[in-house]
Amino acid sequence: MERSTRLGFRVVGTIKEVKGFCNAGHKAGDRIELSGHQAGGLCGFFYHDVFPYIILLQFGGGFPPKWGDPDVIELECIDKKNAVKIELRRIRE
Repeated sequence: MERSTRLGFRVVGTIKEVKGFCNAGHKAGDRIELSGHQAGGLCGFFYHDVFPYIILLQFGGGFPPKWGDPDVIELECIDKKNAVKIELRRIRE
């Protein structure tokens, strides 16, 4: 069943870097839609880690000014040998 309306803001993840090999097949430059209902092809481990930040951005929360842009955060997966770095960005449309 396809959702006809989106809840909250769009959140777009951009893969910034892959050290080693990503088992989910992500490459630097990939852009993926993420939400509380859409994992965008991230592996379960990485999605689990970034989920709270996705929800925060999707539903209007922000990050402290000392972190930089309240609509953007960069995170890295837990596999340090094959670390994937992702930038999450809220799209205000």
